[in-house]
Amino acid sequence: MSESHTHGLPERTDLSPAFRWAVALNAGYVVIELIAGLATGSLALLADAAHNLTDVAGLLIAWGATVLAARPPTSHFTYGLGRATILAALANAVAILIGVGAVVTEAVQRFQEPVAVPGATILGVALVGIAINAGTALLFRTSRHSDLNAEGAFLHMAADAAVSVAVVMAAAGILLTGWTWLDPAVAILVSLLIAWTSFGLLRSSLGLSFDGVPSAIDRTEVLAWLASRPGVASVHDLHIWSLSTTRAALTAHLIMPGGHPGDGFLDQVAGELAHEFSIAHVTLQIEVGDKDQCRLAPDDVV
Repeated sequence: MSESHTHGLPERTDLSPAFRWAVALNAGYVVIELIAGLATGSLALLADAAHNLTDVAGLLIAWGATVLAARPPTSHFTYGLGRATILAALANAVAILIGVGAVVTEAVQRFQEPVAVPGATILGVALVGIAINAGTALLFRTSRHSDLNAEGAFLHMAADAAVSVAVVMAAAGILLTGWTWLDPAVAILVSLLIAWTSFGLLRSSLGLSFDGVPSAIDRTEVLAWLASRPGVASVHDLHIWSLSTTRAALTAHLIMPGGHPGDGFLDQVAGELAHEFSIAHVTLQIEVGDKDQCRLAPDDVV
């Protein structure tokens, strides 16, 4: 029996500059809202300042996860701390949905007790919020497609930008028509849209937390590819899971009746798996099939 490991990692995107700007911008916005809220006596602005403070905390958690993921493995954490990025994405998804619930609850109450239209100062602050939240989301626009942790940060900031847009549009509509119900109605519609888009993040991060196959990898395709390698009669005990939001791992047993193919074969297969399927850490066990069936061969055995 023999094993092959490859530690060739895909190139990591350094998200620290993006997180640094995101935290600075959003912390600054919290200060602006706090000052404006105290100056105008607006409880809405003070409440939103508290909400945006939790956004800063969420960004810090996601940033901290990327820092932990970059640390090398230890004798205790032999795969490193890349799983922190998965947990951060999950935390961001939960935070977004909790925020949606809070907005919907407040909106329902406002249907019963209409609130006065925000003044010019409040609208001005909301416009600043659109710029800051949208700008922060753009910092993660590129990396979100390959990193679930960055996707969480992007959706969190995009959701806040959408809420700010809704606040401005609803306020403008009320000023023009006098329909106070526009404020809670728009808030609920935007919240439902945010909840729908965030559900995918929650589902993906939960799946990775339970060692599910990453959505970008087709296990059936990988199994067929391995079985088609020269000298391979069959494949079993195939497992594919995520070490982080950007790195996948694979283990498998290859039945090769002709005997062990040598280290060159193992290195080649590992390299091709990294290139074809973006699987960076591969462990392959060779079996010649001249003994009793491997105890891990049945699909229902782990």
